Amino acid sequence: MRILGIDPGTGILGFGVIDVVKGKSQLVDAGVIRTPVKEDDAIRLETIFNELTDIIAQNKLEVMSVEKLFFAQNVSTAMTVAQARGVVLLAGKQAGLEIFEYTPLQIKQALTGYGRADKKQIQEMVRVILNLKEVPKPDDCADALAAAITHSMTMR
Repeated sequence: MRILGIDPGTGILGFGVIDVVKGKSQLVDAGVIRTPVKEDDAIRLETIFNELTDIIAQNKLEVMSVEKLFFAQNVSTAMTVAQARGVVLLAGKQAGLEIFEYTPLQIKQALTGYGRADKKQIQEMVRVILNLKEVPKPDDCADALAAAITHSMTMR
């Protein structure tokens, strides 16, 4: 099974593609989609949609795993992240992917067994599970891979 994990964001959107073969997860592709802060929101969302559509097409995906929006400390940030999530869900749906969503708590529990694990613990588990030499950078990329791994573990 090939899974696309997404850590939604407008300025930086993390993505990670993994293959799951015989219960083992392997890194296929990972990175971020960046949009300029001063650019109009509509253009930023279009960039995310277009680049994500290309990533989906290039990787022959079956499933998308998206981190759910959980925080709301800053309302304007929450709204822009929600807009990015909408674009992500649309791109996945138009590509015919099966879409699953996980809260940060569910991701932390899946990777570490502890719902209050910190970012460093999650990143280290991503590194270990994918048998990487280093933690994927930036954090958004590692978070996206964590979402993909969470789905692989949930489907077992």
